[in-house]
Amino acid sequence: MIDVNALQKYSLFGGVSPEQIERIKPLLGTAHFEAGECPQIEGQPSDKIYFILSGEVEIVKQGLVIARLKEGETFGEMELLDIMPSIATVRAATPLEVVTISNRALYEISKLDLKTFSMMIMNLARDLSRRLRRMDELACLDSNEILKK
Repeated sequence: MIDVNALQKYSLFGGVSPEQIERIKPLLGTAHFEAGECPQIEGQPSDKIYFILSGEVEIVKQGLVIARLKEGETFGEMELLDIMPSIATVRAATPLEVVTISNRALYEISKLDLKTFSMMIMNLARDLSRRLRRMDELACLDSNEILKK
């Protein structure tokens, strides 16, 4: 069962009321993965965003663990928006419970409640912008280290 209050802690639902979440709740999915299972595989198609309700995942790129995410975090944002294959593998490090929104569900939300859809898309754009900004900062730090040598 999907807890509306639990979803409100995720940035994607910022500014979305409990009533609005309740209205779109039938379009959301849930899934469980055992440790070692991969909800998303590098190079394979995916069209979902995942909200980690419990557990942890490892983000693996070309065999290297590049990040670890836990309860309250999300993955799959890029794959939700574009048609490119997954850029990394996401592997459950522990038993994992997630809520999902597929690309098709997002389209249905746009037809059902345009205001909720608009707020979610704006929040998604903000999240991706923050990640891009963070990557730019890391790239600048790496560049400065190289220039010092």
